[in-house]
Amino acid sequence: MTPQVSPKFNSFAEFYPYYLSEHQNLTCRSLHFVGSSLILILLVYTLMTEQWMLLWFLPIVGYGFAWAGHFFFEHNKPATFKYPFYSLLGDWVMFKDMLLGNIKR
Repeated sequence: MTPQVSPKFNSFAEFYPYYLSEHQNLTCRSLHFVGSSLILILLVYTLMTEQWMLLWFLPIVGYGFAWAGHFFFEHNKPATFKYPFYSLLGDWVMFKDMLLGNIKR
């Protein structure tokens, strides 16, 4: 068995089409959207109530929904493991694109 070689990206513009190809399943994308929405809600609530300990839940909420989408519906490994910074940016660009109706939720 030959080891799988990860593609190399020189920019986020090169990475984003790959990122979208790793998110073809509608349920997976929807779970990403829910997780990102909950992050924003939790962040606003934390800032309004000054309950700073709630900030610990941000990655749990965000990655929990996203990774469930990958493991149970998309059946692939999240791009976060290989491309953490591009993947985080990809999450928010995909969220924006779904919010604007450019990608189905």
